[in-house]
Amino acid sequence: MMTNDFQGKQLSRLGFGTMRLPTNADGSIDEAQVAEMTAYVLAHGVNYFDTAYPYHGGESERVIGRVLSKYPRDSYYLADKYPGHQISSTGYDPAEIFEEQLRKCGVEYFDFYLLHNVYEKSMEVYLDPQWGIVDYFKEQKRLGRIKHLGFSCHAETKGLKDFLDVCGEDMEFCQIQLNWLDWTLQDAKGKYDLLTKRGIPVWVMEPVRGGRLAKLSDAEEAKLKGLRPDDSIASWGFRFLQGLPNVKMVLSGMSNMEQMVDNVKTFSEDKPLSTEETVLLLDIAEGMKDSIPCTACRYCCDGCPAGLDIPGLISTYNEIRFSPAVNVAMRIEFMPEDKKPTACIGCGQCTQMCPQNIDVPGALKDFAEKLSKLPSWAEICRQREAAARKG
Repeated sequence: MMTNDFQGKQLSRLGFGTMRLPTNADGSIDEAQVAEMTAYVLAHGVNYFDTAYPYHGGESERVIGRVLSKYPRDSYYLADKYPGHQISSTGYDPAEIFEEQLRKCGVEYFDFYLLHNVYEKSMEVYLDPQWGIVDYFKEQKRLGRIKHLGFSCHAETKGLKDFLDVCGEDMEFCQIQLNWLDWTLQDAKGKYDLLTKRGIPVWVMEPVRGGRLAKLSDAEEAKLKGLRPDDSIASWGFRFLQGLPNVKMVLSGMSNMEQMVDNVKTFSEDKPLSTEETVLLLDIAEGMKDSIPCTACRYCCDGCPAGLDIPGLISTYNEIRFSPAVNVAMRIEFMPEDKKPTACIGCGQCTQMCPQNIDVPGALKDFAEKLSKLPSWAEICRQREAAARKG
C-alpha cells in the first residue's frame, strides 16, 4: 500500500469512506460485510477511515466504531465531521454533537476532524460567532481530543478562497471533490491549485463520482482498455489523482469486496497517467458534461416534503438525457405516484441543501416532460403481444 507522510504520520493513500457501506435488504448496514472489508483493508495497509454524522442516517459512525473497536486504537486513523452544513431551526451546538460522535464511535479522540461541507450556504454558520464552532474545535484540538483539524468543501473556488482567508491558518487539510470529470466541470483544478499555493494538503472525495466514472460507454471503455488492458475503468480515476503531488488522501466509498480488492490493487503501485492518457481522459470528460452532476450525497433528501429519492431520480434522469429508452423509463413508471418526479412541489429546499447547486425542481420537471414523450411500458407490452399474435 502506498503511503504519504502527513506531519510524521504515515497515511495510506487510499482511505475507506463509509458513506456508501453495503446494506441489507431492509436498508440497514450489513455490519458483517463491513467487518470483513475492514479486516481486508487493514491487512493490506489501509489505515484511514472516514465517517460523518449524517452517513447512513447516523448509523455509519456506530457501525464503523464497533468494527474498529476490535483493533488496537493506534492501528488506524479515524476521521469524523461536524454537520454545520445541515440547516437547523434550533441552532448549532458543536459540543453536544461532538460528544455524541465520540460516544457513537466508541473512541476518546478523533485523529482527523472536519467541518463538514463548507460552501457558500453553510459558511455563515461556521463563521457565526454566536455558535463558536471553529473556536470550539480548535479548543478540542488543544485538549488532544482532535489530533488534526480540517474541513471538507463543496464551495466554488472563490468561496473556498474566502473561507481560507478567514480560517486557513487553523485548517491543516482540506477535502474536496476531485476527479477527472470535475477537474474542469467544477473547477477542481482551480481549487487544487489554490490549496497547493496555500500549503494545505488535499484530501479527495468522489474520486469516481459515486461510481459514475467506473462505468463508461463501450466506446469510451475500449479507448481506455487499448492503453491499459489489465486495469479497471475505476483505476483510471485513481491513477489520474496519483499524478497530483499535493493529493495526500483519496477516499473511496467502497460498497462491496470487489470494489475494495480492485482499489487496494490500484494503490499497491504508483502508476500515474501519462500525458497521452490524461489528454484522452479529459477528452472523454468533455463529452460527458451534459449530465447533472449529482454525487448521491443525499443531503437533499432530509428536508424534501414529498420524501422523494432525489439522487435516484436524477441518476435515471441522466440516463434518459444520454439516451431516451423505455427500459430506463420503466423504473419510474412502476414507482408509486407520490415518488415520481411529478410529485415534486418545487419548494426548492433540495437546491438549498445541494453541494452541487443543482436546480433539482427544474431537473425533475424536465425529467417528467421527457418521460411523457416516451411510450409507457404497458403500451410496449401491448404492441409486442399484438405483434406476436400476427406472427
